[in-house]
Amino acid sequence: MATEGLEDGLGVERCHHREVPTEPGSDDLWERHADWWQDGFTDGADPEYVEQILPLAAHWLTGAARVLDVGCGEGQISRLAVAGGATTVVGLDPTWAQVEVAAARAGGPAYARAGAAALPFADATFDHVVACLVFEHIREVDAAIAEVARVLEPGGRFAFFLNHPLLQTPNSGWIDDQILDPPEQYWRIGPYLVEDESLEEVEKDVYIPFIHRPLSRYVNALVANGLVLRHMDEPAPPPGFLAKADEYAEAATIPRLLLLVTEKS
Repeated sequence: MATEGLEDGLGVERCHHREVPTEPGSDDLWERHADWWQDGFTDGADPEYVEQILPLAAHWLTGAARVLDVGCGEGQISRLAVAGGATTVVGLDPTWAQVEVAAARAGGPAYARAGAAALPFADATFDHVVACLVFEHIREVDAAIAEVARVLEPGGRFAFFLNHPLLQTPNSGWIDDQILDPPEQYWRIGPYLVEDESLEEVEKDVYIPFIHRPLSRYVNALVANGLVLRHMDEPAPPPGFLAKADEYAEAATIPRLLLLVTEKS
């Protein structure tokens, strides 16, 4: 998930999006900073995963037999699918550092290094595909969604988790304006309709590529590839996250996550 942000003098919670043109390419950054993800978001380290993302994924993977986890990272969603009863689970990630750790942590899935825009599988190989906080980092989004549709069997399900495209827009955030009388508190929305590629400073000196797109961009690509929306979820931030982020206590009605569940027609 996008980080909470830094507070300026007016109490504006700003997302950490900034251009850093001297940084290496996206693949190099993911390789360099893989341990940031492995240490901070897996094995119970992150309350949003533990209390929200993993339960939602488990629910929508119920009954799955053949699962593809696109952008699997170190494999926690893939392992979840095996634990839920799937007989064939494959996790793909373009980063060697993630695939190697995923394989070492085992748990039943198979892993391979591949990008989402060219999935190395035959048509209709899987009955479920899941992508968790992945597509906001993929440049070739149309090709990637087309590939998801191609490898799904008719009637197959795609569970698509995103940082909320509206409420996690660059430069969005919680404003606690104590200058006004009476003070005002609200969530400011950044330039939502503008597609934006930047590097997000997720913690000091750790930069991750992030691509903002409006929700319509994703939905239209899904529809164009025969992926019909069956369910949409915008859950409130879970208690564990709010307990760790005091500045969000007053913004508990602002979702950070969006889940789209689609079915291949």
